[in-house]
Amino acid sequence: MIEVAPGVQVLCHCHWQADRTTPLTIMIVHGLEGSSESQYMQGVTEKALAAGMNVIRYNQRNCGGTDALAPVLYHSGLSNDVAVVARDLIARDRISHLALVGFSMGGNLVLKLAGEWGQQAPAQFRAVAACCPALDLAASADALHEPANRIYEAYFLWALRRRMVRKARLFPGHFDVGRMRGMRSLRDFDDRITAYYCGFAGVDDYYDRASAAHVVAQIAVPALILHAADDPFIRITPETRRKIAANPNITFRETAHGGHCAFVGARNGVDDGYWAESQILNFLRGF
Repeated sequence: MIEVAPGVQVLCHCHWQADRTTPLTIMIVHGLEGSSESQYMQGVTEKALAAGMNVIRYNQRNCGGTDALAPVLYHSGLSNDVAVVARDLIARDRISHLALVGFSMGGNLVLKLAGEWGQQAPAQFRAVAACCPALDLAASADALHEPANRIYEAYFLWALRRRMVRKARLFPGHFDVGRMRGMRSLRDFDDRITAYYCGFAGVDDYYDRASAAHVVAQIAVPALILHAADDPFIRITPETRRKIAANPNITFRETAHGGHCAFVGARNGVDDGYWAESQILNFLRGF
């Protein structure tokens, strides 16, 4: 458990090699309504441990069974939480090489932090990798509301509503579940709940301030971004694409197929078919 703000802790599952100070330590951040138990979190962990790396499976606020810890919510702008955990690992465990890995919402968080750190990052910070990052939150939220994507939006809304009801029961008087009445989109939820309870002026202010697109040009370490052209709802705007292309530190790989954080290929006894996980590990082997 690591305190990321006064009275607010996050849960991290730490997997160490015999000598934890020398190998690369990777911290993996999950997506919306995921946790340290998400399949991709465990898949990357298994591969990284076999490659001799240390792994930290990071749970965002409330995730991984930690709803009862504090009357707070999590959101796509909490890159400082990741920074606090990273600096704690560097100071307490004396790690010498650190990389950040994120999926979807977690991809936005790690790229946002890398851009915010820029040239002032800790000396131990070596690389960052993101799979299907939600760099442009407004465009992606609007795409999620398109008719073809309603099944995804319905799932997210169901999960977020359930969490809000749970939080309201745990912390009576802190949350008004009536604010969710009549919600029909993720944008509605982020306006009435996320922005309202997390200190933003509204949903547009939240999406704008929390998007890594604003700082991706300042990333100063080697970065890998994986994206699928057929991702159903993650959208990368032309302006953000120009910023990515202009930053020589970023390797941007866009495949024709892969969906959202899927990229499933053939299994052959050596490769388990999870292409994105393998690409991330191959990238990180250089550090």
